[in-house]
Amino acid sequence: MAYNPNKELKLYYSISEVAEYFHVQPSLLRYWETQFPQISPRKSGRNVRQYTKDDIEQIRLIYNLVKERGLKLDAAAKLLRSNRQGVERKSEAMDKLQEIRSELVALRQALATIE
Repeated sequence: MAYNPNKELKLYYSISEVAEYFHVQPSLLRYWETQFPQISPRKSGRNVRQYTKDDIEQIRLIYNLVKERGLKLDAAAKLLRSNRQGVERKSEAMDKLQEIRSELVALRQALATIE
């Protein structure tokens, strides 16, 4: 998908682009909209959802809590309400650690080919 959190190439992303980015079905994103008021994509005249970078960031936080950390929806919603900044910091740290791990794996593979 064309979504890159570091570059704002587009103002809006379709539900299918966002679903593909997170490897989930669009129906899950629609359901999460009903459970998390933080997710509120703009809707065009034909009720087509248009997600902004901020909407995608909200989904990323929820995805991290529910899919990666295994929290139930109620627990994730409560955590976001009570400690949003802590959730954001921990999620950012996890993303950075995953990037570093990927770089280390690539370096190890490169070194293996030299030997």
